[in-house]
Amino acid sequence: MKKVLVTGADGFIGSHLVETLVRAGMEVRALCQYNSFSSWGWLDRSEFAGQFEVVLGDVRDPAQMRHVTKGVDTVFHLAALIAIPYSYQAPSSYVDTNVGGTLNLLQGALDNGVERFIQTSTSEVYGTARFVPISEEHPLQAQSPYSASKIGSDAMAYSFHASFDMPVVIARPFNTYGPRQSARAVIPTVITQLLSGKRALKLGALSPTRDFNFVQDTCDGFLALATSQGCVGQTVNIGSGTEISIGDTVELIAKIVGVDVEIECDEQRLRPAASEVERLCCDNRLIKSLTGFQPRFSLEDGLRATIDWLRVPDNLSRYKADIFNV
Repeated sequence: MKKVLVTGADGFIGSHLVETLVRAGMEVRALCQYNSFSSWGWLDRSEFAGQFEVVLGDVRDPAQMRHVTKGVDTVFHLAALIAIPYSYQAPSSYVDTNVGGTLNLLQGALDNGVERFIQTSTSEVYGTARFVPISEEHPLQAQSPYSASKIGSDAMAYSFHASFDMPVVIARPFNTYGPRQSARAVIPTVITQLLSGKRALKLGALSPTRDFNFVQDTCDGFLALATSQGCVGQTVNIGSGTEISIGDTVELIAKIVGVDVEIECDEQRLRPAASEVERLCCDNRLIKSLTGFQPRFSLEDGLRATIDWLRVPDNLSRYKADIFNV
């Protein structure tokens, strides 16, 4: 890799990936969603500002995606609508962005001879685990409009490999957390409520289990997949291989912060019963065998780093602990 494109670069994982690639010596073009404020999202505050190129745009525009993929040899496609609760309210927008946007980027990459296309999937496409750990052969179960749109975008990416011999890798990260994550996710929801002085936490379901991964481990997994020749045409999980319930995660966070908490069930935070993914635990043997990738951060170490980042008043002020972020 010499020159790379990261879509969704203004977001949580995307901004960390841009910085990881810059540190690795790559020439990075960062696609951030167009807005009238000229905001680069989380990249506005990046210590590497000036060391990467920023383009404001929208993956839903095919002409622009043809333009933005010119001159790059690797594409990391992270741009997507990702909030599951909002997908119940606006499902067509998920199809437009996640499926249509992926198609536009694939076509542009194909036309411009991109040498590697990393499609970002999600463990949500597996639905509730039928067996654990969840390998790449696990059936796909669209238990939310969001997961259905990601199944569609993954299938579109694979079709370009099968139809046009395009060098596609489908990276399937499990639950990523860390600094900059939206409060729509449970870990920043818990931390921001605690650091704002709340001791009665408003949460949804506590019994589901998740395979939580610190954001730097996820970015390292992306980089490993982009530089391994054996990954082309494959779907590869990125995860720790461990699981923990939401309830136990809350207790661990409270222990690190050093407070006692009570939990109140907030009905609006509950998914419809058949839509809840009850269990996720990654089988990461494939990525290890193909790339030698090994997660470096324990859950407690990653939580401590996230809590320390949110303790900075300027960072915490960007969150609204009193509002359920759909």
